[in-house]
Amino acid sequence: MASEDEQKLFLEEMADVTPAPKTDRVDLKASKEVTPGELERRQAATAECAKDGNNLSTEYIEMLDPFAVLAFRRDGVQNGVFRKLKQGRYRFDACLDLHKKGVDQARREVYEFIKEASKYDLRTVMILHGKGDRNIEQPALLKSFTAKWLTEIPEVLAYHSAQQRDGGVGAVYILLRKSDKLKGENRERYSARS
Repeated sequence: MASEDEQKLFLEEMADVTPAPKTDRVDLKASKEVTPGELERRQAATAECAKDGNNLSTEYIEMLDPFAVLAFRRDGVQNGVFRKLKQGRYRFDACLDLHKKGVDQARREVYEFIKEASKYDLRTVMILHGKGDRNIEQPALLKSFTAKWLTEIPEVLAYHSAQQRDGGVGAVYILLRKSDKLKGENRERYSARS
């Protein structure tokens, strides 16, 4: 705690100090003016999402290394199931190849592929996204977007980079959620054994 002399000295030194003018501050409440081009892009993106239900983002993304291993699983996916997926021990029922596709086309195809696979009760599928190690400007672009998109799709329970025989780090195995129909069939099958 400061003594009385120190406080007095401090107040004397600060006597001629005036507060900084308010114009030096940034007004955080000021609204940013939207350009006509930006407004048009927003409306087009909103209309596209509303039309197809595809909410996968093409906004900012953290770029991955071309040789990074992709791995993701939602809560509730058993360790053994995830390990089998990682080891490529589940037969994949369908495959989507994204090589030589642009981001917008890949976005549409990934969304439609997962929705279609879920519709037909497929459990394990694979996407070939490539490593992107030949693209000097944006390495691993589709790989990075694929990893992000798969976490945004509720039907995806888990994914892991494929084994070397199936494309290695340029491909990903995907485990999809069981449909209610398949869950009911499993209940019937296993309750009949009891």
